[in-house]
Amino acid sequence: MVESIKGVSVAQIQEAISKQQISTGAGSFTSLLQESIAKVSEVQVSADKAIEGLAKGEATNVHEAMIAVEEANLSFNMMLQVRNKLLAAYEEIMRMQL
Repeated sequence: MVESIKGVSVAQIQEAISKQQISTGAGSFTSLLQESIAKVSEVQVSADKAIEGLAKGEATNVHEAMIAVEEANLSFNMMLQVRNKLLAAYEEIMRMQL
């Protein structure tokens, strides 16, 4: 399994960043934030569906349901930490004297 992991070159990273900037309208912060929140919401909905399917007996794979729930939990916690950092930055800017 470790053999399948390949290295990523700096050029590939820069190309991915430039493609992302082009697709998001040259780094529109608001649209980036809205897209991230929408993705977190989608992950949570899929986790809810996995749990619902497990409860109804439609799905028999408990592992996939638990992975979906943990993925939703991690993405929500990440979003929460980003919000906390943004709020702290805003409060610090508001404390600056002009």
